[in-house]
Amino acid sequence: MHYSERQRALSYLGGSTVSESARRRKLGAFLRAHREHVKPSDIGLPGTIRRRTPGLRREEVAALAGIGLAWYTWLEQGRVAASKRVLDALAVALRLDEDAHRHMLSLAGLQPPDSDEDDGSVGELLQPVLDGWPTSPALLLDRRLDVIAWNEAYSALWTDPELLPRSRRNALWIMVGDPVVQKSLTDWEPFAKAVATQFRAQADRYPDDERIRQIYSILNRDNPELAHWWACHTVRTFTTRPVRVTLSGVGDVDLVCSMFRPVDNLDSVVLLLTPARAIDHQRVSRVIDRHRRREQAG
Repeated sequence: MHYSERQRALSYLGGSTVSESARRRKLGAFLRAHREHVKPSDIGLPGTIRRRTPGLRREEVAALAGIGLAWYTWLEQGRVAASKRVLDALAVALRLDEDAHRHMLSLAGLQPPDSDEDDGSVGELLQPVLDGWPTSPALLLDRRLDVIAWNEAYSALWTDPELLPRSRRNALWIMVGDPVVQKSLTDWEPFAKAVATQFRAQADRYPDDERIRQIYSILNRDNPELAHWWACHTVRTFTTRPVRVTLSGVGDVDLVCSMFRPVDNLDSVVLLLTPARAIDHQRVSRVIDRHRRREQAG
């Protein structure tokens, strides 16, 4: 049974505790990053105006949100707190989607993070569920995206998590640090970015979590893509998506990747990759059979 750019971005996770001033600084960095992402043409301004920096000016955001320029400037500088009403108005002004809006409220301390429950028994309880998908690779992840449990199909297609050091049994680490996974994914970057933005949301939600800081700090050193994605302050809830993998001996396999949360432990998430067609099911089955024969041969 299985249980179990750069300096700026890195400094984001620095410090052992998070004070109110640190929380405000993170909110300010989030607002600034998203202000720079909005094109003037998105709000009806002519694109011919020369600007020293990309995106909107502070006074433009303040006017759109109906707040004073000085107050908005102080928000970006982390000098003041903001009410939910002000942040809701800024969400509209900055064209934030639902995920980014919710994340902004969490940064401001206006939306509580998920409960900090013990995941000790979750893997044991859900292992039969994972095993119930014999040809669909599945992982059970905790709030840090650490791998709690997995099924045989996952071990057959990629690296068996049992063979990894516990410190590396993490979905983000696997996505950006495991060459087997990177080589097999036809569209590695968008999938890896989706996992990274999910991890980013968790890092902001649990800023005192030493394990989250450790994972990011180590991966950031050798993965410039991760540092770039992190600096963009993008957060997204993982959505169902097609994934194509190339597997030795069988060729391309189309999978449908989805995530869902157990209702009794919302800090955990199941990542499931389901064969899209009958031919994909057959190819995955062949890989699993080959894996079993190797296991039996020792």
